[in-house]
Amino acid sequence: MAGHSSETICVIIAAKNAAETIGIAVQSALNEVYVSEVVVVDDGSTDGTADAARNADDRSGRLTVVSFEKNRGPSAARNHAIAISSAPLIGILDADDFFFAGRFKPMLSEDGWDFIADNIAFIYEPSESICPERFETRARTMSLVEFVEGNISKRGVKRGETGFLKPVMSRAFLDAHGLRYDENMGFGEDYDFYARALAKGARYKVIEHCGYGAIVRHDSLSGRHLTEDLRKFYEADNAILADPALSEDARAVITRHRDFIRDRYELRAFLDVKSQAGKGAAIRHILSRPQVLPAVAKGIFLDKLDLLRARSSKPQAQPASMRYLLPGIPAVQK
Repeated sequence: MAGHSSETICVIIAAKNAAETIGIAVQSALNEVYVSEVVVVDDGSTDGTADAARNADDRSGRLTVVSFEKNRGPSAARNHAIAISSAPLIGILDADDFFFAGRFKPMLSEDGWDFIADNIAFIYEPSESICPERFETRARTMSLVEFVEGNISKRGVKRGETGFLKPVMSRAFLDAHGLRYDENMGFGEDYDFYARALAKGARYKVIEHCGYGAIVRHDSLSGRHLTEDLRKFYEADNAILADPALSEDARAVITRHRDFIRDRYELRAFLDVKSQAGKGAAIRHILSRPQVLPAVAKGIFLDKLDLLRARSSKPQAQPASMRYLLPGIPAVQK
């Protein structure tokens, strides 16, 4: 049989206080014929997330719900789910997202991969009738350099980093290389996990077909990261850079990404000092670390420029209800 279509998937859902959305996520996973396991890890919720997940069970015996007494973060939740599951393929689903029907068939029809991702629809106005545009299932291989390059944000451009992709992963590859999520990271753990896999030689394919629906929420956890999370994020790049086997191109782009995140950290650290101890303390902070002055000054200037532009710009048109992470060629309707 072509590709990986003879293998089954464990869908992992890390959830914290997601009682309102977890049912849709679980149902969308259980509706997929290639899914043999759905593991929900309730990460210290206080709103009945675990019960809401169980209420979505289809009684097929594929759903497992476990609960952490205290919040341990999505990395710990995902690692636990990997440890207690057995399907040869692993897919990640966020607790407020869902799969479009038939997501996995075009992915598993491809061969020659350890990771494979499809297109993502970012949904601004959820509705029961929403469905993605049909794109041709064109596949391409994504290198470590392309992946990291795709995670360096550009000002004025809607976020669309390749780290947002939700690939199906080969358990055999993860186990062979001892790959698990870094439980010390509170932000950027997906980027770090995929970058480390690519650095170890993972074959990463991407198709344009869209099977993943991501609900855009202004109060998402990823938008509330701490300054310390940014420090751990750029230090994760330093850990990858310590690998002597990295190519020159990979080393250069990972260094750029590290510096990009480190500049964000230095600005946040400066603003934290200013907020907590005043302008004088912030000035002393900069004087004690003059090497960070360019990053802080540039960050402040660009933030003020963005604010000025926002105040002077004309009202924006109502955004589309959905946009796609990847461009695609519309499929011919038959």
